[in-house]
Amino acid sequence: MFTTPVIQTLAHLRDYVNAIICQHHQLETGAFPLSERILVQSDRPCGIYFCLHGPRAVTLSAIWEMQRNTILFYDSTGQRFHKVQLVAAPQLEGTAA
Repeated sequence: MFTTPVIQTLAHLRDYVNAIICQHHQLETGAFPLSERILVQSDRPCGIYFCLHGPRAVTLSAIWEMQRNTILFYDSTGQRFHKVQLVAAPQLEGTAA
């Protein structure tokens, strides 16, 4: 597990997730769409699911867990390849599900 710099906004979180996924899978950053969905538990947001839609219908994903403030990265087979503990958490305000 690695500690990252403080990520203060959701835009920085998106960029960070995109960069890590692309770097690990040797993809050009920004070349493929990244979708996201807010995860909800007991009617309260608990994280964000990110999905990078790569070449040949490959999907690569990451989940930001709000309670633990960690990001878990997964490859196309569902195997976790990276885990990051964030220093500070961005706020979910203004994000659409």
